[in-house]
Parts: sequence; structure tokens; C-alpha cells
Amino acid sequence: MDALRMIGSLVVVFGLLGAVLWGLKRLQLQARPGQPGARRLQVLESHSVGPRQKIALVRVGVHEVLVGVSPGQITALGQWPVEGAEAEAVPVPTPSFLEEVRRAL
Repeated sequence: MDALRMIGSLVVVFGLLGAVLWGLKRLQLQARPGQPGARRLQVLESHSVGPRQKIALVRVGVHEVLVGVSPGQITALGQWPVEGAEAEAVPVPTPSFLEEVRRAL
């Protein structure tokens, strides 16, 4: 009888834990820009340049930052403001991201 009571209690505890985690996930997904908890960090593109190194283009608020990522550190390689929304809506043909990095190196 005690074993059945203990198993029932475990089921209730795990059920409550699952419900709380599910509720927190739903609250996080409903966050809108400008509200507390809204996502301001966005990885636009990334490219592997070695077995454990990569470069990534990241948007943080109103800035885009090119970062180098390795197992031991993250280094900002460049930063510039985001262009206007109308410029993002119309894609402009440009060299590939990899070609730009190779040219810069």
C-alpha cells in the first residue's frame, strides 16, 4: 500500500512539473517585440571555417555583428547598424557571405 502511495505521489509531482514547464514555454513563445522577455538576439547566418570554429552574422537590437566563435571564446569582428526595413524587404544581389569573408581575410 505504501509503494502505491509513493508511486501516486511521484506521478502527481512529475505531472505538476510538466504543467509548469509547459506553461513557461507558452509564455515565452507569446513574448512580442518591445515587451520584457522578447527576443532581441537573432542569428542571421553562420559558416564553419574549421573543425571547431565558425563565423556568424548576428542581429542584436538595431545592430548587426560579425562574430568569430571558437571553443574558448567569441570575438566581435565587426559591427554596423541595421539598414531600413524597406531595404530588407527587397533582396539585393550580393556576393556570397563566404566570398566576402575570404576577400576580407
